[in-house]
Amino acid sequence: MMQPTAYLPQKYVRSWGLSDTPVRSLAKAVSWRITGTIDTFLISWLITGQVLLASGIALTEVLTKVFLFWFHERIWNKVKWGKQE
Repeated sequence: MMQPTAYLPQKYVRSWGLSDTPVRSLAKAVSWRITGTIDTFLISWLITGQVLLASGIALTEVLTKVFLFWFHERIWNKVKWGKQE
């Protein structure tokens, strides 16, 4: 994924503290996935009225989204637009 700071020279990104560490990026990704899964569970529960079914939908969503994201990243990795040399 292209960072909002991708257009800036790296000396500015580092000196201004605009670059996330890998651990911070991982923490953000995990917290976002948890937020998304809770959202899916709540919407599924509201629509179906069944906690077990909503849980199954949320679990399925977690598994499919992880793989979809991986494929999405692999495809974007082949796109040269926006990459720094």
